[in-house]
Amino acid sequence: MVAESNTPVTVADAAYSPKKEAGRIFSMLCQLKSELNLPGDLESLARNVEFTSDRDMIYFPIPFKETETTAALKGIEALVASALADLKYGKQARKIDIDLEQTTCFLFQTYLSTIDGMGKYDAGIKAKLKNTDLLEAQSDPYRRMSANLYATATPDNYFHIHGSLEANTTLNMIGLPPYRPDLKTIEEISDCIESHVQQFTIDELEAKNKALRQAGVTAFKYEDFIATPHGKHNVTLPPWAVTSLETTTPPVPLPQDVPGAKPRVLTGIKVLELCRIIAGPVIGRILAEYGADVLKVTSPHLSDVPFFQLDVNMGKHCADLDLKSAAGRKIFEELLQEADVVVDGYRPGALEKLGYGATALTALAEKRGKGIVYVNENCFGYEGEWAYRAGWQQIADCATGIAWAQGAFMGLSEPVIPPFPISDYGTGAMGAIAALTGLYHRAVSGGSWHVLGRRAGRAAVPAGYGIFQAQAQPQRGPDLGDGAEVDAGVVSVAV
Repeated sequence: MVAESNTPVTVADAAYSPKKEAGRIFSMLCQLKSELNLPGDLESLARNVEFTSDRDMIYFPIPFKETETTAALKGIEALVASALADLKYGKQARKIDIDLEQTTCFLFQTYLSTIDGMGKYDAGIKAKLKNTDLLEAQSDPYRRMSANLYATATPDNYFHIHGSLEANTTLNMIGLPPYRPDLKTIEEISDCIESHVQQFTIDELEAKNKALRQAGVTAFKYEDFIATPHGKHNVTLPPWAVTSLETTTPPVPLPQDVPGAKPRVLTGIKVLELCRIIAGPVIGRILAEYGADVLKVTSPHLSDVPFFQLDVNMGKHCADLDLKSAAGRKIFEELLQEADVVVDGYRPGALEKLGYGATALTALAEKRGKGIVYVNENCFGYEGEWAYRAGWQQIADCATGIAWAQGAFMGLSEPVIPPFPISDYGTGAMGAIAALTGLYHRAVSGGSWHVLGRRAGRAAVPAGYGIFQAQAQPQRGPDLGDGAEVDAGVVSVAV
């Protein structure tokens, strides 16, 4: 086990080291072995983990220790992968290096992706990508701004509306038409939408949002979030969960590698991924990196963000299947017969209504005599009054207080969504750890295993491990890198 103090370290300390802080957080996560159902001889494996960095500096202009926390998560991921490798190849010492620069890039790698040398903002990129923006919720700036944070009629309160790639319902909810071609600039668009949001109080927006099953949410401060019944309960839960679904099916050894091919711990493991956007697909992407055969199954009638596919679909096959049609269901049920892992990134209950939830697939596993790992990933978790709600990265950041903390860090008196889909990628990392854990337990003990991951859980995790808060931060993001601007007023939150 990495020997690190549980006392939070802050950037006010002259000797602050992200490497050391990643090690401290890693050690604390290792202490959650029982709660997270982590496998094997964790203490022995943990001795092989080293956190490395070329510069050992803070990179993100945000108040939370995101690089450090995610590096610690990557360390846990490596431990579980090592435990699986011990099962497949025999026990041996495996040196594990977790690079903090690569970890930082992991948290916004969708914006680093290119195809034929073209990135997100190159005009020719659209011709290289399948158009999954079926309802113009991304390509039309007015419709895209139906997912944004706005002031309300309640003083000093903000609400993040979210059209969930459909836009019409949310725009109509606040009294706006689906299209406004007369609005030409982002400023005109945001002013127009905010003027309509400001006609409603927080309570009115929450009621409308609930009635229309939209993904919007109030921007809570952290202390207000944990005072809600949902927040109060969910902050007591572990970041993710791995539990048994059934114990009747026998152990399933990891498949052997293909002769002549590079050894990979998940070679031959078949994954069906039913997810959109980033968090859920990152789970499948990570499993594919370990050698799993991942098939991403999407509906031909549901939108997605085209450019995100470039990163999150790496290493996968993709297919369109309508699971509401007889033909689509027939093909999908044939695929299920051989599936080892199913990743469900939809609103709780959506796949259950189609007959493909955890309970139904557990029965299938028992019938075929081979267990399954069922991964649920959503925004608000699976316990509490908000479990039914849809949500995305921005929604988790607003609900858990991340947005208010970001605004305060920038010297503002309003919430701000942090740059980059950090909680999405972090949720994907946690989901992948849990999926690997489920595969380990299936290989050792048999049975089927249920994984529960949530964005709100990942968004809240860094708050437990410490927060940077500069009192006089001059909003010059690049200057944050050497720590010179983050040394005055640092608040540290202990677990």
